[in-house]
This record gives sequence, structure tokens and C-alpha cells, in this order.
Amino acid sequence: MPKVFIGYFYAVSSSLSFDQLKVELELLETEAKEEIASVIDQDSLEKLRVSLLGKKGRLSSVLGTMGKLPAADRPLVGQCANVIKTQLQESLAERLKFLKTKALNELIKTETIDVTSPPVGTPLGKRHPLIKTTEEIVDLFCGLGYVIAEGPEVEEDHYNFTALNIPENHPARDMQDTFYLGDNLLLRTHTSPVQIRYLEEHAPPVRIVAPGRVYRRDSVDSTHSPVFHQVEVLAIDEGLDFSHLRGTILAFLKAFFGDLPVRFRASYFPFTEPSAEVDVQWRGRWLEVMGCGMVDPAVLEGLGLDPDRWGGFAAGLGVERFCMVRHEIDDIRRLYTSDLRFLEQF
Repeated sequence: MPKVFIGYFYAVSSSLSFDQLKVELELLETEAKEEIASVIDQDSLEKLRVSLLGKKGRLSSVLGTMGKLPAADRPLVGQCANVIKTQLQESLAERLKFLKTKALNELIKTETIDVTSPPVGTPLGKRHPLIKTTEEIVDLFCGLGYVIAEGPEVEEDHYNFTALNIPENHPARDMQDTFYLGDNLLLRTHTSPVQIRYLEEHAPPVRIVAPGRVYRRDSVDSTHSPVFHQVEVLAIDEGLDFSHLRGTILAFLKAFFGDLPVRFRASYFPFTEPSAEVDVQWRGRWLEVMGCGMVDPAVLEGLGLDPDRWGGFAAGLGVERFCMVRHEIDDIRRLYTSDLRFLEQF
């Protein structure tokens, strides 16, 4: 009788037996496992999976002939087919895991980092907004002819207070909660001591700008910190008066903030007379940004300078306040958290 090719087997006539289909299923399983074991990449394995177990795959083709079996044999063939399908799925999963592990190991080999080799590139950092603000302030005053001066952060009581017309037990000392270190030393509460140290070594006329870190016993909140930064400005020359101070401050503020309204308010500082506080109009309100005044004659006399010949003015500002206004920062603590999400904005 003629043999007819059906899927993976030859059938005799139009009838089949359970044993014939079982043989063909077992043959399919053997061949499939050999093919799975020989696959060398994940794409080929996926194609083989579809050709074996897909709707039009080889297993489906074999099972498509079950209609020619006696009704009693069909459940037996179905059970056998399900077992073979499960085994093939397990073989495919194991091979896929093997291929993934192999690919990962090859990737690791190609991407191994030699820590002894020179770096290809180093990510560039950015300057902290407080540093950038300080540099801009200093640059503006240097453009007006001022030179940079610096002094120690651990300061003597004499330079921090007495030489600035703030003798012992003076009420003005209560304006600045101080960190005392003993032996007449303290953490400076402002950068004004720099002007005294500079004038001890340099005869007038002088124009200096003194940036630096200062310390006060302030509680930490959105606008206060026990450690912050100031910039001190000092000019000593013949014939200086308040108009020179006002013109210098206005020129500086316009260069830094732009055309914001500015006002001067009478105030008190022990080492300047007259003294003033300077406000800018920001977000619809007046905001204090710096203090200033004419150098008190007592300070000049303490340095051996004739106040009838020499006059001068001084001004001091908080860098954090200028930075917060410039960049609309709502909390001073953001400047000290080292949060890259915040710092990378600048």
C-alpha cells in the first residue's frame, strides 16, 4: 500500500495507531533536544522554539493527525505529547539560561576595567555657588581698583573687637555671639579684623576687599547658619566722604543685581560713624544686603593715623544672602548639604 508523508511520520493508509504516533513523538523529542543543544545564540534558539512549539510548529503538525486515531487512543497521545512538550520547554529554558550566562561572561571579559591604566576621561565638577558668588563680588571690587586681603579665622580678641572700637564689656559685643577658644583667641565673627591687620602693615591710601569664612553662635534655620561667609570692603584715602561710599555701593549693587531699587538706612556699627544699612527691593519688599559707614576716627587713631588727614569707608556683606537673592534660593541650608541634585543646577 502507498505511504503518505504526514508531518514527521509515514502513515499506512488512512489509519494510525497509538504506537506509531508515540514513536514519531519520541523521535521528534530526540531530534529537538539535539537541535536545542547545538544552538549557539539566543535569536536562533527563539526561532527553534517557534518551529517546535508554535501553532504551526512540528509538534502541532504531529498532533494534527490525532483525528485518524481511534477515539480511545487519543487521550493517551495527548498525555504523551504534553510530557514531551514540557520536557522541550525545560530544555529550551536551560539552553537560554546557558546562552545568557555565556553572553554575560563574554561581555565581562571585553569590559573588564584595568585600574592601572590611565583614565580615558574624568567627569568635570562645578564650582560651588558660594565660591562663584564670592569670586564675582571680589572681581567687581578688583575692577574698581581694590586688592584682595586675607586674615586668620582663629583671631585674637584685640583684632576682632578692641581695635574696632569694641572694648571689653562694650554692649556691641552682645550683637555677635562668639565662639571663644581660650587664651584670648576666638573664631572671628566678621572679616573686619582683616582691615586692622592690613593697615598695620600698609600705609594709606589703601583699598582692599577681604573675603572669608566667619563664625557666630546662631541657631540653624532657613536664613541662619553658625558658619557663613562675608566680604569686607575698606578704602582709606585723603578727602573721602559718604558720597564716595554711596557711589561705590551703588555701582557695585547695579553690577551685581542689575537695576534694582536701592535705599540707605541710618544704622549703628561700633567701628563706623555715620553708619548705614543698605536694602534692595526684591520680590516686592525691601531686603537688607549689607552694612556700611565711614570709618570711625577712633579706629584710625588706634592705628596711628591722623583722622584730620585720612578718611575712609568700610562695608560688609554676607555672601550667602547675595547668592540666595541672585539664584532665588529659599533655604540657606541647601548651600551646605552637598546635594548634587541641587548643586548641579549652577
